[in-house]
Order: sequence, then C-alpha cells, then structure tokens
Amino acid sequence: MSETVTKTLQATLATPTAGKEQRLQWLLDTYRDALHDAFDDEADTMAAVNDIVTPYDLPYQAKDALKSYVPKLRDTYDAEELDDEHPVRLVNRAAKFDYSDERDYGFVWQVPQPGRGTNFWIPLRINPEQESLWFGLLDEDVTAGELRLQRHRTSWELHVTVEYPVEEPTESDDETYIGFDVGESALITGCALKRDVPRKPMLISGSRARHLRKEMHTTLQRLQERDAAEWRVDERFDHYQNALTDIVEKASRQAVEYARSFETPVIVLEDLSYIREHLDYGKWMNRRLHNWAFARVHARIEDKATEAGIRVEYVNAAYTSQTCHACGRLGRRTEQAEFVCPHDDCHVTEFQADINAAVNIARRANPWGESVRWEPGRDDSPRDGSARDSATVHRETSEKSSQMTLAAYTD
Repeated sequence: MSETVTKTLQATLATPTAGKEQRLQWLLDTYRDALHDAFDDEADTMAAVNDIVTPYDLPYQAKDALKSYVPKLRDTYDAEELDDEHPVRLVNRAAKFDYSDERDYGFVWQVPQPGRGTNFWIPLRINPEQESLWFGLLDEDVTAGELRLQRHRTSWELHVTVEYPVEEPTESDDETYIGFDVGESALITGCALKRDVPRKPMLISGSRARHLRKEMHTTLQRLQERDAAEWRVDERFDHYQNALTDIVEKASRQAVEYARSFETPVIVLEDLSYIREHLDYGKWMNRRLHNWAFARVHARIEDKATEAGIRVEYVNAAYTSQTCHACGRLGRRTEQAEFVCPHDDCHVTEFQADINAAVNIARRANPWGESVRWEPGRDDSPRDGSARDSATVHRETSEKSSQMTLAAYTD
C-alpha cells in the first residue's frame, strides 16, 4: 500500500544575464498588474478573470493560474487587499526541467514567456537534500503541481509543489512510541517508550536558534530605528530566516534518524493547534515563543518521517511538561530544566524536564494498550480518556530517593 505526499521543492535561479533578468522582471510586473486588475474588478469566476487577463502579455501558464487563484482570494482566503509582493503563479504545464552533469548547474528550468519560441532556459541551484525529487520530476515518478516564482533583492527563487507516492506505514503489535518535545532550551528532545520504559533519549540544543532569534530581533529593531533602507532590512531578515531554516532541517533530520534506530517506530508529537491561546508566560516570553515556529519544526519532522515510512500521531499537549511520567500526577519544572515530583510514593524525585515531557507525549499515543505495564495493585481501566489514570498506583516508598537525570540514560 502507498499514500501520496505533497511537498515544496525550492531552487534559486543562477544569476541571469541582463537580457534574461529584464524578461523575468517583465513577467513578474505584468503578472502583478493582471492580478491586481482582476482582484480590483472583483472577478469571482474563472470566466470573469479570463476576460480581464486575456489582453495581458502573459504566458498561458500564468493566465491559467490567475483564473484559478483570483476567485479564491475573497471566497477562500477572505482577502480585502493584496500584498504588493505576490509571486508569479504558474500551472504545472510550466514544470519543464532538464539535467546534465556536464553543466556547472545540473538542473535547468524553461521559463515560460508569451508567444511562440520565446521561452528560455535558466540554471537552478537546487536544495541538495531534495535532489532525488528533482530527478523524480524528470522521470515522471513525481507529479508537479503549482510553480511560484519570486524575486528577492538580489536573487530569484522558484518553488515547485510536487506529489509523490510513499509506502504507507503499517501498524504492528510491537510498535515503539517515540515522543518529541519541541522547546527553546532544547530544540528537540526525543525519548522512546518500550514496554512502558523510557529508552535512550536524545537532545538537540536550541542555543544556536535562540541566539539567532535574539540577534535578529535586536538587529532589525536597530535598523528600523535608524530608518535604514527597506532592502537592507529585508536582506538581514532573509539572512536570519535562512540560518534558522538550516537549523530546523538538520534537527528534524536528526530526530527522524533517531526514530529509525528503533524497531517499528511511531513518532508522537504534540497537537499545537491552540498553543498561542494557551501560552501565557508574560509579554516578553510570549513574543519569543510565538516568534519561534513550533509548528515549523513539527511539520519538517512529519515530512521526513512520512518519506521514511514512519507513522506520525498527534496527542493532547496539555500538562506534558508538568506531569510526572512515572506516577502521572502533577509536579513542577524548575529553572534548571529539571522536573520535580513531590509525591513520596513515587520513585522519581528529579528528572530531566524535557525528557520527562517527551515520555509523556509518547505515552499518550496509546495509554490503554499493550504498552501499559501490568503492576500489582494497579487499575488500568480508563477514566476520562485524557491520559492513564494513575491515582490507584501503589508503590512502596523507597528508603532512598532516586535522582533521575539525563545521566541515567547515557548507557
């Protein structure tokens, strides 16, 4: 069995000659003129858009994209005005690529132009991690969707939406649930749960991302205070965003590689649908948390997991950082990234906080199934379905407290 995955391929156009640069800019300017004209005229059907854009000197791939896109602007996107920086949208018939290893840039794209015999080829600097999908486009194993061409101050970018089949993950009776907690101090913390016991955790530091975001905020604020040129502000913003994107790509790849080290892995992530509404750590911290795209990290983990044939599940995010993974009751998280369980009948007193959260996330994927360890005096019958009911757990109080830290899992 297989399922279809949608992904966006990204490439930067090699620096064009003066003539090609002029033709690219003409395409962009004409497209935006046609888009604004159709939007301002309140065209809400493909036929109405067609009447407006037909006189424009645009390739048919751009006109067809406008006919599909403009009617959605008000009905689907509820747009009241347009951004001046819209990219050129092109239907998939503009996805004409070629490759040769004899060129400095192996891949080239045929840029559509109005009229017959006016198209031209331009080299592409592709994302090397997406190389197999670019070859898939050539071999027709990958299906192209919409293309978007966008100009930045000093470069042009091409985004290509593609669909391709992957093997559908199969369920097993002996799956290993692996929870991933995304945060600031530790960008990604993962921990596998095998037979209800935490196994071999992994942590990816968030210090570099945190430093970049702080530096970005300070730099952009100073540039704005000095009334710097808009292109300079955009250039610095793009620089930091590219650096953060690189961190996310490497961290998400490392997370999936960690998951693949276990037999029959299932990745478990928090459902962050309402994270912005639930966060209330004060104005300064909220700004930092909101600016960090938690969902962006989750999305890249899910994309890479899907490509690797690993199933992904989402669970309720409430109290994962404040609940003891051993006894299921509330404790507290200290400033030193430690979780403290205050209950005397629990064998855990202190535990690495991010690992504790990752274990809770993993456990919520199947709180009542075979992963629940049987213990004398324990009632595993469900209560409210939100998590396992641990109030009936009975353990003898240890004479000596267990100080559970990351060091406990280094073997």
